[in-house]
Amino acid sequence: MKKLILSFCLLAISGLSYADGIINKTSTHSVKETLDKLETIVTAKGFKVVARVNHAKAAEMSGQSLNPTEVLVFGNPKVGTALMKSNQAIGLDLPVKVLVWENDEGVVTISYNDPAWMVSRYDITDRSEVVKKMTGALGKFTDAAAN
Repeated sequence: MKKLILSFCLLAISGLSYADGIINKTSTHSVKETLDKLETIVTAKGFKVVARVNHAKAAEMSGQSLNPTEVLVFGNPKVGTALMKSNQAIGLDLPVKVLVWENDEGVVTISYNDPAWMVSRYDITDRSEVVKKMTGALGKFTDAAAN
């Protein structure tokens, strides 16, 4: 319980929001610039980029409009496989997806699922080191992309 309270306090202090397992961070760049930076960072760290989805462009193609919104899907098979060996259903949330979106006021936000929340969702209790590494990596990657 102390760890949970400490986690919430640290998230509050760091300016992150935590609701339903989603971590949000404000970016100082446009959606495209933020995602370009993130893609460069994860690729340089040896992660495999699986897809980049431009939701705003898809909306435009359907005759609708949407503020800039893109998703980067990437992963590391060593990490993902370890989690899937504990519960293959976590494959619904893997590889990792990071959403970068702009609201009506022009604020750009990076959003992604908290790895601790993901493993809790799938009742994975035997991969704490993997979760710790994922959490640290995602935090560093998204911080670097946001600033």
